Formats: sequence, C-alpha cells, structure tokens
Amino acid sequence: MTIKTEYAPGEFCWVDLMAKEMDAAKAWYADLFGWTYEEQDTGGGPRYGQFYKDGKVVAGLGQMGEEMKGAGMPSMWNSYVSVEDVGAVATRAAELGGSVMMPAMDVMDVGKMAILQSPEGAALAVWQPGKHVGAELCNADGAFCWNELSTRDLEGSASFFGKLFGWDVRDPEPEYADGPAKMKMIFNGERENGHMLEMTEEWGDMPPSWAVYFAVADIDATVAKAKELGGTVPVPATPIPVGTFAVIADPQGGHFYAIQLNELPD
Repeated sequence: MTIKTEYAPGEFCWVDLMAKEMDAAKAWYADLFGWTYEEQDTGGGPRYGQFYKDGKVVAGLGQMGEEMKGAGMPSMWNSYVSVEDVGAVATRAAELGGSVMMPAMDVMDVGKMAILQSPEGAALAVWQPGKHVGAELCNADGAFCWNELSTRDLEGSASFFGKLFGWDVRDPEPEYADGPAKMKMIFNGERENGHMLEMTEEWGDMPPSWAVYFAVADIDATVAKAKELGGTVPVPATPIPVGTFAVIADPQGGHFYAIQLNELPD
C-alpha cells in the first residue's frame, strides 16, 4: 500500500474514466471495488466526481460528451503523468512528432492538464498539480498499481515517451522476457513506472493505447463479480511472473486490467 501526498515529475499520478453513462458507471465500479463516490464542484463545467477507497481518493469519473458518444466511442480509462509544466510538455510532444489532442487548460484551482498523442496515436494525459496532486492511495487492493502501453512500434514509442518525460525505457530482466510479446520496462529515475508491450497480429485492428491496472486481493472473485454485474472478461485470469491478471470490460465497454500481485509494490 502506498499513501501519496506528491508525485515526482514523470510519475503516473492519476486515472479516470470517461463514461457514456456516468451514474451507471458510478454504481458499477462501487459494487466491483467497494469504492465510494463524491461529486465534485466543477464551477458549471461538465460533471466530474471522485472514487474513494478506505477514505482515500483513488480515481476520477467524468461524463463523456455527446459528440464522442455519437461517434460510438466506448467508455475509456485514461492515464495521467505528473509534470512540472503542462505547456512545456505539450510543446515538446509536438517537437518530437506527436500531437496535442487537448491543449493545456486550467482545471479551476486543482491543477492544469493537457492530452497528448504519440506519433502512433496513443493518447496520454499530463497533469500539473495544484490542490489536487493525484491519487492518494495506490498499489493497494482496489487502487491503480500499473500503467501499460500497447504499441505496434515498441522502439518508436520508447524513444518518444522516453524523451518526452525523461524516462529510462529498458529491456526487461530475463525472467520477464520470455512472454508471447516483446516488452520494455519504464523507469522514472530509479522507480519502476509501468511498461510497454508490443502488439502482435492477434490484437487485430485495436488502436495503440495506455491501459490501467487495478490491484485486487482475489482475481477469481473479482472476475466472478464483474460478470455478475454485467461486465465481460475478454482475457480470463492468466498467470504471469508477478501475479495473475485478467482484462475486464464494464457494461459500457470501458476496459481495464485487474491483477492479483504476488507482492504489492511500495
């Protein structure tokens, strides 16, 4: 379990769900993870709220706009990286061949954000903290513990994101290098900070994207509960060296990973 009061620049700090139907998503995730929910005052802006686990904020929830809904977009989980200067990072992303999906904007007094895309099209949010630094609880049952990029251009993605955030993107240790797909580990300083996975032909036409992992105490119970609540499990419980994971989709199509880790990180 990790209680956070600040995040280093370059560290994943926050995750949120843009839901097609916010109230239904609020109830579904509260049932699945035992979260509570609190609506935020957005000053007349789009609805947004926060999920809590054991009294600590763990994730956000927003209402998807009508344009995105009309285009058939599923609900989606987003990953955020903490930065010192959102505007400078957005400028750097464009210089490196990426693009800015949403330019730097103030979120009242809680922080500043932008949404960027890699040259390949993988979207990632950046967050300059104000009053809100990010999740207060991570690496615990019912909290996010990992962020993973699925990419068809492993080397290009490693170069782009490594230069953008100053990450050290390394080849994995031998015990993790024998899987069905190539991967790279992300380090922010000396802290392990996620990984990148090369997509194979089996992925079909899925676009490159960042995924969110939530730690759970019992993967089989979590999978069973997700199905009971009307979700689906595109990838069943699967053992890997660090634990057992499954891919779960909520009833609105929002995909995430649940993982029962052999040992929770600090």
